[in-house]
Amino acid sequence: MRNSLRTTAHQFGTVPLDRLPRVTTWDPAPFRDQVQQVLDAFLDEREAELAPLGPDAGRLIAEARTSVRGGKRFRAAFCHWGHRAVRPEPADPTALARACASLEMLHASALVHDDFMDASDTRRGRPATHRAFDAEHRTAGWRGDPEQYGAAAAILLGDLLLGWAGDLLRHSGFGPDEVAPGLDLFERCRTEVIAGQFLDVSVQARGHADVDTAMTVLRYKSAKYSIERPLHVGAALAGADDDRIEQLSRFGLPLGEAFQLRDDLLGVFGDPAETGKPAGDDLVEGKRTVLVALALDAAPRAAAERLDGALGTPLSEADVDELRSIIDASGARAQVEEVIGSLADHAVSALDAADVDEHARVVLTELAAAATQRTV
Repeated sequence: MRNSLRTTAHQFGTVPLDRLPRVTTWDPAPFRDQVQQVLDAFLDEREAELAPLGPDAGRLIAEARTSVRGGKRFRAAFCHWGHRAVRPEPADPTALARACASLEMLHASALVHDDFMDASDTRRGRPATHRAFDAEHRTAGWRGDPEQYGAAAAILLGDLLLGWAGDLLRHSGFGPDEVAPGLDLFERCRTEVIAGQFLDVSVQARGHADVDTAMTVLRYKSAKYSIERPLHVGAALAGADDDRIEQLSRFGLPLGEAFQLRDDLLGVFGDPAETGKPAGDDLVEGKRTVLVALALDAAPRAAAERLDGALGTPLSEADVDELRSIIDASGARAQVEEVIGSLADHAVSALDAADVDEHARVVLTELAAAATQRTV
């Protein structure tokens, strides 16, 4: 299995990550602010609708606001530039901004559910949704199990955000004929990410994943919905035909895989001060990632057994350091870095050959660098 990943790297060629340019022609900060404003305004409307339900509805909206706050906004950005790759000057920038924000609402829903399923304590340096509601229950001294209350609240909020994401796109401001193709791809994206999540929890339950299985989880749980499908939604809203959509796939899918492989590295080797998650969080959660699968395949037997047995158990800082050393010594970390560079290079080469607007091509190339070189 390990050799199949090496073949991928060899096929695409190896390139230093600093070959890709830094973002210079498009300032993402104002765009992120605009997306946040759209999300805030949408939740203002929902808060007014739910006001008759009383204080509990207000608590739900408050946590929804926390869930959609912050982040890198890559999904919104790829939706935006997928649109402009086909239609350089959007006919309705406000409608496009709302459509882009719908991808971030979908992402927020996935994170709320993901944190609960993984029993994560934090998200972006704040308590995860189920932990926040658990704490409210304990503080108020209510009856019943605080953890069960937190779980129920997180499931319901995640479902609500998922429904709202579709509403935000459907009522973004595009005409019925314009929005229909985008909704079709959005619904496909929603199906893929939920099925990918189920595959992920099933793999963890079985306690084994080879590299091919781990790559399938990566592709459907994250890669497609992080980059490929946002590109598709944006392009479809601009009237892209099937050929344009396929060209964007040849860029977006390998880039999405590289994006998630970077996330897997950060989940083990990332700095908690930057990631907002505990050191080695993926190890504590027992994530059967490509990185872990490669390490188990390549490490000496005793080391592999130590890593395999420790996954998903409480770990001290010393334990995390030991497992990191096993992964590093196996060569898995270096191999994943190599494949990230290769996939990014392949994606950019595909973009170079695509029939897209030149300015959008430059910005998408820069976004590729931002997505694969990040430290958070």
